Amino acid sequence: MQEAQPMTPAGRRIVAAAEELFYNRGITAVGVDLIAEHSGVTKRTLYNRFGSKDHLVATCLAERDRRWQSLVRAAVDACDDPVEAVIAPFHALRTWSETNLRGCAFINALAELPDPSHPAYRIAANQKLWLRNLFEELATAAGCSKPATLATRLLVLHEGTLATQPLPLDTLSESTDLARALVRADAPPRR
Repeated sequence: MQEAQPMTPAGRRIVAAAEELFYNRGITAVGVDLIAEHSGVTKRTLYNRFGSKDHLVATCLAERDRRWQSLVRAAVDACDDPVEAVIAPFHALRTWSETNLRGCAFINALAELPDPSHPAYRIAANQKLWLRNLFEELATAAGCSKPATLATRLLVLHEGTLATQPLPLDTLSESTDLARALVRADAPPRR
């Protein structure tokens, strides 16, 4: 991926247009002609900046991941209670879901790009592993007895919530309550 130089205004427009198109229409359904048209650049500019559609997809997912991690970290940092910090990613998801209504771009990318050697596949997979590891780190800090097991359960619950976002259900509220119950059951009693 050609990300060494700072992003130019044209590069930012390309990424913004591509991210929106990939999220709303699907990665494989969107071609570089459409991205160039939506971003107001030529295909040559797009290829000069990103090298290939694969690298553009990876750049878009990396940018999305940066924004997601920043939101989650802010939610964690806002918690005074270590038990509530463990479920902070669920609170971040509520904020995130206000503008991301079509499920998870990372799950979608993993489904559309099954080749583990694809640069975007690695970013999407690492995003999921980052969240699982964060859950374990937070569960450990909260004194949970089985932080690794709890982290995996919370990840599954979180991902299920993301997968059901497009449905007319409020799975996020139920999932947040269930996550809190799982953490409290595994955390030491409050004094």
